[in-house]
Amino acid sequence: MGFFEKLKNGLFKSRNSFFGKIRALFRRGIDEDTLEELEEMLICADVGYDVTEEILEELRTKTKEEKIKDPDSAIETLKQILIGILGEFHPLVLETTPSVILVIGVNGVGKTTSIAKIANCLKKEGKKVILAAADTFRAGAIEQLGVWADRVGVDLIKQGEGADPAAVVFDAIHAAKKRSADVLIVDTAGRLHNKKNLMNELAKINRVIDRELPEASRETLLVLDSTTGQNAVNQAVEFKNAANITGLVLTKLDGTAKGGIIFSIKKNLDLPVRYIGVGEGVDDLQPFDPVEYVDALFD
Repeated sequence: MGFFEKLKNGLFKSRNSFFGKIRALFRRGIDEDTLEELEEMLICADVGYDVTEEILEELRTKTKEEKIKDPDSAIETLKQILIGILGEFHPLVLETTPSVILVIGVNGVGKTTSIAKIANCLKKEGKKVILAAADTFRAGAIEQLGVWADRVGVDLIKQGEGADPAAVVFDAIHAAKKRSADVLIVDTAGRLHNKKNLMNELAKINRVIDRELPEASRETLLVLDSTTGQNAVNQAVEFKNAANITGLVLTKLDGTAKGGIIFSIKKNLDLPVRYIGVGEGVDDLQPFDPVEYVDALFD
């Protein structure tokens, strides 16, 4: 099964509950009553109130200016508005050897598995990848990353539980240089909800990278669990205040009926979505394609 088919299957709940019903709604006519029902659907799908109002205003304007009465044309107009919110796909900027990807996010969002799946994607592109187990607060995190590293077939640099995360990163950088790795992916602690602790830990890691790889391309990816809805938006805001996030990874889109959360996150944070995940398999996380995503919501 290709990823688009997996995406369509994964978004079944959201399509069945909300987006798939819009075509039938539009067949009744494009008027204020219809738009009021559409508003309720979008808010229930976790698009968010403010974003929903923007969508409706643009839809009103376009249907009036272009005299749109046909339901299929109205659907296509709505899809183009949604794609516009998501913006264009922005690939990772990995221009140096090695480049560095820092991955952050709270425990339970799928951070460790996402790291392995990103490594798998990059490996398929022909890149040599090394993982750094810098989430040293949980022995389980180190072990879990080790299992995934073996599964994907990439090297893992680790120390014991309680080790200094920055020291792990230091070792990993030197291993990446010595082994001519293209990309170093760093797992960071997921329990650092406290902004001050988070900032201090990330600052320490970044200082090591600045010193050892001053010219390296660097990405900081925030992993969010789509099933948590608006809590994911609040989480992202906190992390954005604490770290220089360059992109988002949205996991578990197959586990929620509220696929609209991606629009709320994108609009509130103005950060590119780099990857989306729709399953547990190693190939079930792929670079985000906005057009494909919106098509899957309505198909």
